[in-house]
Amino acid sequence: MSKRAVAIGLKIPDNTAYTAAVALRRLAVGVERVERSEVWFFDDEGDLPALIERIMADETIFNPNKHRVTVLDEPAPRSSEVWIEPLERVTLSQSKGDGEKAATAWRLFGRNDAAVDRETLRAAVEGLLCNPAIERAVY
Repeated sequence: MSKRAVAIGLKIPDNTAYTAAVALRRLAVGVERVERSEVWFFDDEGDLPALIERIMADETIFNPNKHRVTVLDEPAPRSSEVWIEPLERVTLSQSKGDGEKAATAWRLFGRNDAAVDRETLRAAVEGLLCNPAIERAVY
């Protein structure tokens, strides 16, 4: 059994991500677009299609009308992404599943959907995305 990182994001417009993008631009952080998703860790039990099916069947974290599931290649932030982790983990109850919410992922994009650099990510984290009293940022 291995742990898989899975991002659950919205396939409908995300007002929170849009508001974050507007706020970051007002803070002079060079972003054009922001995407947000929840990152969860699951035991894949060696069967990736079954894992995706389990996630999509769990109505506490997935609604097929508004969410999409992305299995991440690595259990780490992707290009131009930062994970904001709570200092205390959130785990699903045993009756609902085996997932552990790891973080809120924020992907930032510049002009023409170009990946932003690490300094832009850092400015976004320090200016808006992370409250260091209760969260930590992972680049």
